[in-house]
Amino acid sequence: MSQEQEFDYEYEYDDQGEIVYYAVRPNKTRIKKDMAVLFALSEELSELPPAQLKALELPDNIHKALTEASGMPHKGARKRLLKFITGQLNKIDTEPYLEKLARMKSQSAHAVREHHIAERWRARLINDGNVALTELLNEHPQADRQQLRQLIRNAQKETELAKPPKSSRLLYRYLKILLNIDDDTEFDDVLEDEPINNSESQEFEDQEYEDDKYDEDEDEEENDDDDEY
Repeated sequence: MSQEQEFDYEYEYDDQGEIVYYAVRPNKTRIKKDMAVLFALSEELSELPPAQLKALELPDNIHKALTEASGMPHKGARKRLLKFITGQLNKIDTEPYLEKLARMKSQSAHAVREHHIAERWRARLINDGNVALTELLNEHPQADRQQLRQLIRNAQKETELAKPPKSSRLLYRYLKILLNIDDDTEFDDVLEDEPINNSESQEFEDQEYEDDKYDEDEDEEENDDDDEY
């Protein structure tokens, strides 16, 4: 009897004394562990962004339930829905979806690393100016020196004047293009700007004119103050 429990299945001996396996006894402990793994998977899937969840191409009933669970507070109703999803996952082969999920995680980790590279370069360019720019140009000689200088200058002025970081965002977008970083809106802090093109180059030129005019106006105000005293 103890041997039967050890193997988790039942068997008998035939006329030749050979073991014949004829039924598999369900192992409650193993089933409980498997369901716990599927429940954890349900929770993980419910936290995915809508685009990633859709990309998994799960069965419609599971996708719909996960979408509903994603917007629910972490209370009893959500837990019950996750248990339902767990039961549905238990009815299908989850291996293909786990493979897709693993690829997504790998791509996301890569995107995070690339995002940090662009972020570090942007911070260095704004804080260190020409020193960092020279280093960047040495590594990427194809970069547009003049455009970078203007972006850096505008971003520095934004910081000094506590203005919205429009040029800082454009600098970040330019660095992503320069460093061949794939566009990923999950980590892209440019929410409305389109990729840099000729029209944006004109915008940089217009901004340069405005900044120069701003500097001239300041100089005139200072001269007027001097005349008053």
